[in-house]
Amino acid sequence: MKFNWTQIAATAVLAGVMLGCGPTEAPAGDAAPADANKTASTQKRPIIGISIPAADHGWTAGVKWWAEKEMKEHPEIEFVLDTAETPDKQTASIDGMMAKKVDALVILATESAPLTPKAQEVHDAGVWIINVDRGFLKPIADVYLQGDNKAFGRISAEYVAKHMGGKGNLLILEGVPCTVNTDRVSAAKEVFAKYPDIKILDSQSANWNQQKAFEVSQALLVKHKLVDAVWAQDDDMALGVEKALKEAGRDKNIWILGGGGMKDIVKRVMDGDVLFPADVTYPPSMIADGIKAAVEAVKTGKKPTRGADFKQKDQIIGIELVEKENAKKFYFPDSIY
Repeated sequence: MKFNWTQIAATAVLAGVMLGCGPTEAPAGDAAPADANKTASTQKRPIIGISIPAADHGWTAGVKWWAEKEMKEHPEIEFVLDTAETPDKQTASIDGMMAKKVDALVILATESAPLTPKAQEVHDAGVWIINVDRGFLKPIADVYLQGDNKAFGRISAEYVAKHMGGKGNLLILEGVPCTVNTDRVSAAKEVFAKYPDIKILDSQSANWNQQKAFEVSQALLVKHKLVDAVWAQDDDMALGVEKALKEAGRDKNIWILGGGGMKDIVKRVMDGDVLFPADVTYPPSMIADGIKAAVEAVKTGKKPTRGADFKQKDQIIGIELVEKENAKKFYFPDSIY
């Protein structure tokens, strides 16, 4: 995403002049207004709300880390950052941000469907909305920033099919019910449909959560005695699958493909671990790009308009396959995720 920083700087300077923030002189013989300095010093900073899911797994912890990092880059903005475990809590949190009169809202939804009506309400109130990752069920946001989840599903499935030799028994773990999961799974299944000798034994949700994936995998391994691979779709879930495989004594003949680019998984790919032969990128740093877009919006004074010409601006982040040969490029040992 590329921002016009020259325009932003010019706007900021112009705003400063108009607000009397620069040096001024009182007319000869007249006293300066008693509240002139007070008016300038108490001028309200723009407020940006950031609403994200609670850090219930590594990827969302990475989202929070990147959000806090980006916030530090903009001391001229007042930020309100809040996390929520459930759609109800996130809705209540957003209500609190609206009470503080935020100028823009950056939101990564806990779930797509329950947050869509609230997002509509917020946008109709004139607040700029930057939607990151998990989309709404209709085009409400001014900017929708997302990873290419259809490509994620397609690239994942093509690798799985190739690594399985075009045949065998496969388990699929799904994430939180939202547009991200829908796009990934539907695109993957379109690929798998081209391989009649690959049998999808089960496809169940584990909410991108390591403990949930462990529990779901335990049950699936009892149910299915012949399994060749698991498409876990997420690195946290992949670690839960690994734990279940080891407890069942089946970690020697089943391999896993996760996703997200967790440093621990990338390192194992780099080291040639047969349990994790590859990974797929999906950077949590996308939240920082969402915050940058919101900062630009409030600094340039752009406001959303709800006319017939309204069109949500989609920004797509590319997805890459991580294999042993290129894993070093994606390994960041100092990263939180």
